[in-house]
Amino acid sequence: MATTFPRTRRSERGYNVGEVEDFLQEARTAYGAPAGSPTVVNAKSIRTVAFGFERGGYSTSHVDAALERLEDAFATREKERAFATPGGDAAWYTQARSTAQVLLNRLDRPVGKKFTRVGALSQGYHPRDVDAFADRLADYFQRGKAMSVDEVRTVVFRPSRGGYNETQVDLVLDTVINVMLAVK
Repeated sequence: MATTFPRTRRSERGYNVGEVEDFLQEARTAYGAPAGSPTVVNAKSIRTVAFGFERGGYSTSHVDAALERLEDAFATREKERAFATPGGDAAWYTQARSTAQVLLNRLDRPVGKKFTRVGALSQGYHPRDVDAFADRLADYFQRGKAMSVDEVRTVVFRPSRGGYNETQVDLVLDTVINVMLAVK
């Protein structure tokens, strides 16, 4: 019986144990693979992995915390490997600056128009919440205001009819995390 993480009570739902264990095994293999080897697991795939649920499964908060640490480790390793190639550090930072500029262009859009809105009868993220967080992100990128990767990972926006498209906002937040990890 696998005991990598604490489990929920039999009456509560947690992450599917087999799926989590399989993913962790893939991550171990990928992390130990020589540089340049094709692998399925990387920092981005760790952030976007999703597991099914089962009664008595792994505690979601424990698995999620471990995935955040694993993502950080993979991002650091990816950066180190890029730096080990001639000119890799310059290319790495050039890419990070370019991506940050694209993000800033999005974040500098007018209030209420930073993202596409869903239909009036559909739920999206509350524009005021997103715009306020976008201002904080712009301060981080433009003025070096303190912000942690965890703040971006855990931000929560209220739902709103006719709000911002959640998928679009989430994609921008994922890109912000990529940039933050790249320059960490």
